[in-house]
Amino acid sequence: FHPLCSTNGAVPGESVKKDENSRRGNWGNQIEFVLTSVGYAVGLGNVWRFPYLCYRNGGGAFMLPYFIMLIFCGLPLFFLELSFGQFASLGCLGVWKISPMFKGVGYGMMVVSTYIGIYYNVVICIAFYYFFMSMTNLLPWTYCNNSWNTPDCSGVVDPNSYLNSSLANATRSLLTGVSEVVNRTKRTSPSEEYWKHHVLDVSDDIGNFGEVRLPILGCLAVSWFVVFLCLIRGVKSSGKVVYFTATFPYVVLTILFIRGITLEGAFNGIKYYLTPQWEKVLDAKVWGDAASQIFYSLGCAWGGLITMASYNKFHNNCFRDSIIISITNCATSVYAGFVIFSILGFMAHHLNVPVSEVADHGPGLAFVAYPEALTLLPISPLWSLLFFSSVVDEIGTDWIIRNKTVVTLTVAILGFVLGVPLTTQAGIYWLLLMDNYAASFSLVVISCIMCICVMHVYGHRNYFKDVEMMLGFPPPLFFRVCWRFISPVIISFILVFTVIQYKPITYNDYVYPGWSLAIGFSMALSSVICIPIYALYKISSSPGATFKERLRHACRPHPKWGPALQEHRTGRYAPMASEDTVEVRPLKEKEELKPEPKEEKKEEISLTIQGSNGSTNTHNNPNPSA
Repeated sequence: FHPLCSTNGAVPGESVKKDENSRRGNWGNQIEFVLTSVGYAVGLGNVWRFPYLCYRNGGGAFMLPYFIMLIFCGLPLFFLELSFGQFASLGCLGVWKISPMFKGVGYGMMVVSTYIGIYYNVVICIAFYYFFMSMTNLLPWTYCNNSWNTPDCSGVVDPNSYLNSSLANATRSLLTGVSEVVNRTKRTSPSEEYWKHHVLDVSDDIGNFGEVRLPILGCLAVSWFVVFLCLIRGVKSSGKVVYFTATFPYVVLTILFIRGITLEGAFNGIKYYLTPQWEKVLDAKVWGDAASQIFYSLGCAWGGLITMASYNKFHNNCFRDSIIISITNCATSVYAGFVIFSILGFMAHHLNVPVSEVADHGPGLAFVAYPEALTLLPISPLWSLLFFSSVVDEIGTDWIIRNKTVVTLTVAILGFVLGVPLTTQAGIYWLLLMDNYAASFSLVVISCIMCICVMHVYGHRNYFKDVEMMLGFPPPLFFRVCWRFISPVIISFILVFTVIQYKPITYNDYVYPGWSLAIGFSMALSSVICIPIYALYKISSSPGATFKERLRHACRPHPKWGPALQEHRTGRYAPMASEDTVEVRPLKEKEELKPEPKEEKKEEISLTIQGSNGSTNTHNNPNPSA
């Protein structure tokens, strides 16, 4: 913990300022930033996506690659993005002044965020739907006597505890009448049938859209309206909300965890969760899913981390923040896994089927398991209401950008329209397609290229000095090695082996047709293709007589690259002639620095004083004899 960080961004010797960057604004305090980042990173990716990927990939077999990817890719890249945005005080497009040729990476981040925003809000709207349906004295997924239930349905709640005697008798009669059929076929839970046959009413093919599910469509409109309200807020107002939204989900998860582990059969589910299936560990698909989950869950390569960190004060200890947020995020995923798999173990015990076959292997897993647990809590509608409200609260933390009202409203309306196909009877197929292609391959490629650009094009020595200038200490050795070598190599190997061992996605027993997979690949490539297209444009528009000269110029940092505030532009970022003319001087090797150490030190001191007092009348010539 460096002294520079103790005043939350103030330079030693000057008074602590409420807003260091008056034009853009800063977080009210670092607790708000950490909680907002936790809210951004901890959300449906933990309680929805992690459990279903873990379930699909063999439980414990997913945990080993998940933790390896966290240590060698997730933590380093999370720190890289926070330091990147904080140093320049710029968003995911502006930071590429570091090497303008790579600005396509920023556009790729925006494309990925657009795809994720479209289908993520559909998942949020389903949470809204469950939230509204929980406002009743009897949860609709409690019993098997509804119009959407099949003879295979088998409930777990004793009707006598909730219903009057006549309804209880009717329910028992119904269960008795179908008992022989239930014994001959695989039984299903009321929550699973509610999800499949009532909420989704799934069609038989991805091309068969059927009808729009009007309740889901209405909830999607509510979801985007909430996004609109959150988008027009600045970091000041949105920072206050997270005191509740970032902490309350843990309260509800803990309640569900305590209830889950006390259920009969819960141990079998947890055993499946923790026991690796070693044959699956060798499957590249498992490693690819683990990598995509780390990037998805932490928010790497979305652009959001860079943007949020850009509102930090310059000397904020973002290294500490990255460790806290990353560990909190992944611990939450594991914690949510215990909740889900304890419930799955109970359901498997009750339905007399293996844990691996008890529920949907796709994105609907959370909307089967969580409601099942909620029916088993006292005053179940209240807990259901609280749980889904805590999920809905996460929606605002993914959008921390400032736009004018008209632009914001346009974005929200466009997002709503693009999400309409996902509210049809084929919507779940499209949601899974987007989740597998738009938010996996692209995130990994973008992060890999970002590492290569910052470490090998801009230069690792330059960036390490930038971080030291900002934090007061250089990045730890482990992070330096991961940024330069380990993270890009691991990501590259995963990409190669994922291509070699590629298998088309499926939804339970449904196999996706070729044309839908082509659309999936197009979504994945649409974000990555931004990188070479913009690079070619930048090279062609750069000055130079030869291709090599234009390439060198396109890769060179922009003159305005560096700290945003004049008082922080010291050393090699200090102004050379005036405030309007700034030159970023690359670090020299030690051999080149030896001939004139005294003159250089004098120059640096002089420039530092100039930057601190704001004077622009004195020109310090690099050559004292001139």
